[in-house]
Amino acid sequence: MPVDEAEARAVQDALRTRVVLDEPGPPPGTGHVTGVDVAYDDERDVVAAAAVVLDGATLDVVAEATSVGRVAFPYVPGLLAFREIPALLTALESLPTDPGLVVCDGYGLAHPRRFGLASHLGVLTGLPVIGVAKNPFTFSYEQPGPHRGDWSPLLDGEEEVGRALRTQDGVKPVFVSVGHRTGLDNACAHTLLLARDFRQPETTRRADTLCRRALRETAP
Repeated sequence: MPVDEAEARAVQDALRTRVVLDEPGPPPGTGHVTGVDVAYDDERDVVAAAAVVLDGATLDVVAEATSVGRVAFPYVPGLLAFREIPALLTALESLPTDPGLVVCDGYGLAHPRRFGLASHLGVLTGLPVIGVAKNPFTFSYEQPGPHRGDWSPLLDGEEEVGRALRTQDGVKPVFVSVGHRTGLDNACAHTLLLARDFRQPETTRRADTLCRRALRETAP
């Protein structure tokens, strides 16, 4: 773990060169898909992470794991991965099965330094990882069409860093970006399959519920 912001940015610069962008990733609807998320207790300086493995075809829960620890890095925009990575790695390593594709509640290439949590986690684990975020961060986009599956490019100037993807008719889009070892078309296809009934992917919904429960159970 870096000791300050300058060292954290240097780590990002070094690891960013290892991101793999020329693999399509696992086919949607197959294998395992794992959601990861974290919850914080700021008063106790505690973070809880969860990893929930779903069957890619049925979305049934296959396995789950949690990890609770101290927050290892201060809050700095653009460096949030360093607060979450230690607990997330522990949760992933505790799973009794292969995670398959990992879905983060956050960003991959859609990051000012092109190295958000999804890319960071992918490089460290070697797993295919995508980011599905609730907001566009600092990037611009035109509203996609009103129907499920409609999308528009998420842009940093002229560069496409992800997509605004409508997962339900008439509902606000989510923001999909590549993390590691998965293409953007594939990432969007996975997201639509996972967001079968709600705006957010089922992976994120399950992981969010589990990490919040783990955090509550550690409260005095």
